[in-house]
Amino acid sequence: MDTPESPEAGTPNRRGFLNWLLGTSVGALFGSVLYPVARFLSPPEIPEASTRQVEAGAVNDPELLEKGFKILRFGNEPVILVRLGDEEFRAFAGTCTHLDCIVEFHKEPGRIWCNCHNGEYDLRGRVVAGPPPRPLEAFQVDLVAKGAGQPKTVVVSRA
Repeated sequence: MDTPESPEAGTPNRRGFLNWLLGTSVGALFGSVLYPVARFLSPPEIPEASTRQVEAGAVNDPELLEKGFKILRFGNEPVILVRLGDEEFRAFAGTCTHLDCIVEFHKEPGRIWCNCHNGEYDLRGRVVAGPPPRPLEAFQVDLVAKGAGQPKTVVVSRA
């Protein structure tokens, strides 16, 4: 007969508890590994904004004057607006066609440059150097007068 002091009296309960603890911890480990993988394989659907045009700011925007370019949000995608002259602007898709890195404009050589793999585009969006497989998508740029005495506004739209 088992008494509370005998070593076999508490063994089944302890063993059951340890098995339960081990089973739940292994289950939690699998769950914590499989859940992120499942979320990666089926990302949530993000509705694309139905943006047809974006106001980039005034012609005399300090960022455009100083750096010569500005990155805009065009719905879910970036667009690079490049200032070429007082009232001459060009806009292109803001991501490199190689690996979708954000591009920037270098005034000195007059090139749009991707810093990920040193890809270069000319001011018409064509590939000049590096690994990009195709040119940048061009956008239409219009200058709109808001009122008398006010600077014109730069408006970027799909070409």
